[in-house]
Amino acid sequence: MKVTVVTHPLVIDRLSLMRSRATHRSEFRSSLHQLTSFLVYEAARDQMISPVDLDTPMGPTKGARVVDSPILVPVLRAGLGMLRAAVDLFPDAPTGFMGLRRDEQTLRPKAFMNSVPADLGGRNAMILDPMLATGGSAIHTCEVVKASAAGVVTLICVVAAPEGINALQRAETADIVVTAAIDKSLDDAGFILPGLGDAGDRQFGLNP
Repeated sequence: MKVTVVTHPLVIDRLSLMRSRATHRSEFRSSLHQLTSFLVYEAARDQMISPVDLDTPMGPTKGARVVDSPILVPVLRAGLGMLRAAVDLFPDAPTGFMGLRRDEQTLRPKAFMNSVPADLGGRNAMILDPMLATGGSAIHTCEVVKASAAGVVTLICVVAAPEGINALQRAETADIVVTAAIDKSLDDAGFILPGLGDAGDRQFGLNP
């Protein structure tokens, strides 16, 4: 499994805004949108393109267009805040939703929704989830996507914990992880330290 930590100054700036307790919800959402664009941009370096003939105002030339856009799989609910940025970069990409809720006793994910197609026919997949903590949600989603005959499976997250990276590595279900930071550890409740808090709550408000 290849792990890429993106250290561009703009990534660090937006991540710092997201980490700050003083950042209001609207700015948190905006920073997540922008940061997702940077991470998807990095994750798409090996995206397939196809040559095309173009006619510019000054004459003919050669160009290329993206082909075979990956399926985008946001993990609900926090991953919803990453979807718009990914769709902006891959406007033709299909989307499958994975709804997971963490059992606070076992820290294991419980699925309440899955709209990933049963057969992806080798199409690459980008899973969108701001936090890679224990790795449970990521492993579950990657297993579902792999079982649907996906090609390369890339997990895009804002912050990861070493425990999550290691668990995902052992599970052998993700091919690539792209993140803005690998933090120190998890606390006893399975939250990332120093992290940025609950990404779902900070976008949408407290759970009911």
